[in-house]
Formats: sequence, C-alpha cells, structure tokens
Amino acid sequence: MPTFTALTTLPGKDPAQKLADAMERLLPEPTGVGVFEIEDGSGLWEIGGYFTEAPDETALALLAAAFGAKPFAVSELPDVDWVAKVKRELRPVEAGRFFVYGSHDADKVPSHCEPLLIEAAMAFGTGHHGTTLGCLKALDRLADQGVVGRNVADIGCGTAVLAMAAARIWPDPVLASDIDQVAVDVAEANVRANGLEGRVACVEAAGFDHETLAARAPFDLIFANILKAPLIALAPEMGANIAPGGHAILSGILNEQADEVVAAYDAQGFGVHTREEIGEWTTLTLTRG
Repeated sequence: MPTFTALTTLPGKDPAQKLADAMERLLPEPTGVGVFEIEDGSGLWEIGGYFTEAPDETALALLAAAFGAKPFAVSELPDVDWVAKVKRELRPVEAGRFFVYGSHDADKVPSHCEPLLIEAAMAFGTGHHGTTLGCLKALDRLADQGVVGRNVADIGCGTAVLAMAAARIWPDPVLASDIDQVAVDVAEANVRANGLEGRVACVEAAGFDHETLAARAPFDLIFANILKAPLIALAPEMGANIAPGGHAILSGILNEQADEVVAAYDAQGFGVHTREEIGEWTTLTLTRG
C-alpha cells in the first residue's frame, strides 16, 4: 500500500496546531497528522500528514495560503518493510558496559555485559541515536566513578532503555515516566521483555506531575532525554526534585543549544560534571549543588 506525506512549516505553535486540525478534515483523510517544533532557533513548526491515497494538492495549497504556511511538499514513500529494513541495518550498540540489541541479534550478546533488548520496531531509543547513546555512556561513567543510584527517575522515558540500564546495575527500583500513554505501554512491554518487572515502574506524567514521582522525590539521579525547550522549562522542577549532590543526565540537545541549557540549570544550582558531543548532539551530566 503506498504512503504519501504532505509537509509544511510556519512560525508559532498555535497556528501550526490550527493548521494540523484543519488537515484532519481533508478528503481523502490523512491517517495521521503531526506537529513538531524545529529545534534550530528559527521559531518554525513542521506540520506533516500521512495519507494512503494521494492527497488533494489543491486543498493543501488553499490550506497553506489560508494559514500563511509554506506550500506543502507532497511525496510518495517507497513501499518498504521498515521493520525488516531496521533489522538489517541497526546493529547492536555498545556503550561501556551496556549492550543494546534486537532479538534478531540475540546470538551476538557478549557474556560480560549488561544486555538491553529493544526491538527494531521501536527504533527511537535503541541506542543508535546520539542522544540515547550519550546518556548510556554518561551512566556508565558515573557507575565507573562509584556512583550508586538508589532513587532514579527517567523523565520522558520513551522505550525506557535508560531506566532499564540503571535497573541493570543498581539494586533499587527505578521510576520511568512519559507524557503519552502509548509510550508508557511501549516502556512496559520493554520492561517485561528484559525481565525487569518489579524493577522498573512506568507511569504517565507530564514532567514531575504525578503522585508517584512526588512521593519518591528527591531523586539522586534523573534522566531527561527530551529536547532543549522542555529541558529548559523543566529546570526549576528538576532543581526541586534532585537531592543535593545528585545528578541529572540531559540530552536531546543540539551542540549549539548546550550553553543555553547549562545556563538554565546553573540558575537552579547545577554545575557541569561532564559534557560530551556525539555527532550533532550534546549530552550533559550535571551535579546539583
């Protein structure tokens, strides 16, 4: 079955969301519509729709004109078995003691490692992306330095690979949260696949807004692998929920954005412990004063 995409950009979250809402009413109907901030400092938001039939390009042109957006770029995606492609191309990832792999590579797991099984269908958060890899390496460094996380949270956990990594090496249960219930369901499935039931608890929460997070605070280590803007917005809550001497491992930060994130956390009493660039992404390990 063919898949078509229609993509455009315009400045501002509210106009972007209104345009996305209008796209939902198109005929033929899109199978999905997404709105994403372009994290390059431009203030632009991308609006994209997916279609199983060729979209009405005249209707798209009228929508773009009505909302002051750029003309839609319409493309037909090749008919590809993406899961099979990912299995072929995504090889296991080693990050210090951690080994992230799919079940198709189970025979490659070394005998002396901390294995983390993430299926190819759940590609974001497998460790191949520079942000996840950076967080795993940061965790590995802290453990090498003698840090033992006794109260750990993974905010915006996605696949929960970071929460599971902490649960692999430290004895106390880890708390993972995400803003979306679908992501929480994925996280719970990964926890079961890795035999970590009872070691990683998953909850749906925006930031720290959940009774379980409130009851467990303050934490001695928090992961937040999200994006620059929500990381900065989260800085005051992070300061309030990490114990003195505790650490935050932050990523989802483009290299040129890192200083801005450091400044926001410096204002909340955090200092830089380590800073690593992998490709275009920076991972920060911060210590609460």
